[in-house]
Amino acid sequence: MTADDPLQVPFLIGPAPQDPRLTRPLRGRDHTGAEIDLRVVEERPLTIFLNSQEIVTAMTIGDYPEYLALGFLRNQGMLAPEETVTGVDYDEELETVVVRTASQTTYEEKVRKKTRTSGCAVGTVFGDMMEGLQGVSLPPTPLRTSWLYALAHQINRTPSLYLEAGAIHGTVLCRQDRALVYMEDVGRHNAVDKIAGWMLSEAVPAGDKILYTTGRLTSEMVIKTAMMGIPVLASRSGFTAWGVEIARQVGLTLIGRMRGRRFVCLSGEERLIRDADPAAVSEDEPRHRRKGAADD
Repeated sequence: MTADDPLQVPFLIGPAPQDPRLTRPLRGRDHTGAEIDLRVVEERPLTIFLNSQEIVTAMTIGDYPEYLALGFLRNQGMLAPEETVTGVDYDEELETVVVRTASQTTYEEKVRKKTRTSGCAVGTVFGDMMEGLQGVSLPPTPLRTSWLYALAHQINRTPSLYLEAGAIHGTVLCRQDRALVYMEDVGRHNAVDKIAGWMLSEAVPAGDKILYTTGRLTSEMVIKTAMMGIPVLASRSGFTAWGVEIARQVGLTLIGRMRGRRFVCLSGEERLIRDADPAAVSEDEPRHRRKGAADD
C-alpha cells in the first residue's frame, strides 16, 4: 500500500469492536448442538432531555451519548441551526443526557413520552422533520465514482462491531474518498444522529460531505441526511419509493445497492462523474463479510 491509500488514513472516530462495554460474551449451541461462544452487542436505554423537557428514551449501545442526544434533537428539528447550546450533561448512572440551550424551548404539545426501539422500522418521526425540509435545497456537489469505490473498499475492510458481533448498523461521514467518522449502533438512526451530533459539536461543514450507511435508504434516512445539509447518501442496501421521492425534491444524490463494482443511482444522476472503470474494481470477498451473515 502507498501512503495515499485510504486504508492508511485513520478515522477521526472509528469503530471499537474490542471495547468490552459494547458487547457481552454469551454461550450457546449451534445447529449441530455444539457449544459456541459469541460476543453479543449490548443494548442500553438513554433518556434525552431538552432543558427540563423529557424528549425520548432511545435504545443504544452506549457510546458517544452526548453526540447521540445532540444529533437526535438537531435531526428532529428541535435544535434550530441558530440555537445556542450552553451545555450537554451526561449522567452514566441515571442513563440520561440533558441538552441545555440559551433560550427555553417547550415541546409539551408535540412530544409525548415514548420509547424509541432499536427495530429498524420504528424510528421516532415528529412532524418537525417534514416541516424542517421546507425550503431545503442541497448544493449540487459532484460525486466521482472513484470516490465511491475507494470508500467501499475502506469501510468494508475496517474492523467493526458488525464484523465482530452483527446485529448492528454503521454510518460513516466521508469527504471525497476519505472516511472521517464511523459510528455504529443497534439502530441506523442512532448511528446517523451520532454523526450529526459530532458535526454540530465540531462545527463541521456539510456541503462537501458524503454519508454512507449500512441500512436501507428510507424516507427518514433521507430526511435526516438532508436536514444535516449533506448532499450525498450511499448504502449497500436498497431504497424505499418515498425516500427516493424526497431525495429528488431536495436535490440529494442517492446511491444504493452498492456491492463491489455495482451500484444504483436513483437521484442526482446528473452530478455523478463516472471516472472509474467498473471492470477494474474487485467484487466483495467473503472474508470481508461477517461470518454467517446474509445480504441485507
